[in-house]
Amino acid sequence: MEYPKSERTYITKYQDLGYTSNYRMKNEVLVDVETKKKYVAKEIFIEKEFRFEGMSNPDDMSILYVIKTKDGGKGTILANYSPSSATDMAAFFATIPKENDLSK
Repeated sequence: MEYPKSERTYITKYQDLGYTSNYRMKNEVLVDVETKKKYVAKEIFIEKEFRFEGMSNPDDMSILYVIKTKDGGKGTILANYSPSSATDMAAFFATIPKENDLSK
């Protein structure tokens, strides 16, 4: 896993490479914000992961996932992993099959 300085820098870099879809969690599935297509964990492939720590508080952590979907969608999702954040995103990404994690 790489440790870059700015989430926005990497989001822009991958958007320029064609990873233009944005995703969010809803009812335990990942949803494409624009198309509204829904994906379960086995339909997601992690291309890259980037970890970020908060400047003023290292406990404020996020991970940028660069992903592809089973039907060819490509995009990013930024997951907050601070102690006070909701855990549904972490739980979802933990269930992605190991063979679908291409970032390692």
